[in-house]
Amino acid sequence: MNPLSIVEIEPRAEHRHSIIWLHGLGADGHDFESIVPELRLQAEPHIHFVFPDAPFRPITINGGMTMRAWFDILELSRHLRVDIAGLYASCRLVGQLIEAEIARGIPADQIMLAGFSQGGAVALQAGLSYSRRLAGIVALSTFLPTLTQLESERSAANRDLPIFIGHGILDSVVAVEYGKQTSDRLQAWGYPVEWHDYMMDHSVCREEIERLAGFINGIFR
Repeated sequence: MNPLSIVEIEPRAEHRHSIIWLHGLGADGHDFESIVPELRLQAEPHIHFVFPDAPFRPITINGGMTMRAWFDILELSRHLRVDIAGLYASCRLVGQLIEAEIARGIPADQIMLAGFSQGGAVALQAGLSYSRRLAGIVALSTFLPTLTQLESERSAANRDLPIFIGHGILDSVVAVEYGKQTSDRLQAWGYPVEWHDYMMDHSVCREEIERLAGFINGIFR
């Protein structure tokens, strides 16, 4: 049984697809719940949206304050340093969420992972190392601190998985350069990455939502 509490939007028609969406530091599963009607997805009636709550844990960069997080962040100023073991633990939890959707009768290749900020890092690592073919990955305002490890951990089943990466040019939390480095490395490995940057801070914007809707509509037909 997965220990995570979950916010869900059940499909209104036959369940054909699933999107597991991970929030950012200090938020919760409700954070991106409101984006669903804004996306206006063609397949929305057939999609099960899963918005898990990250576990509570102390966060080093916030003076040890306890909040919902997928992993601890050790440094964000000059260097981006995170608790890699915690990130992997969250990837295992996401794997359980994927298996739960499969148990509901949804093929793995109809399950998409999405995430914002540190949730995007978990979505990338969990998805690209998952043993079965998935539908795609959405990574917003994030970077992948496990690129070195992923080079040997990548799954052959997902070697050409579609990936959407969006980032704010004015991001004051995760500099856009880190997101671009992640995108460039994944493209160098042969992944079909859609990279988009926007004139915004650590957030989402209308243009990004519209492009993201196009990406998802192209996969869930």
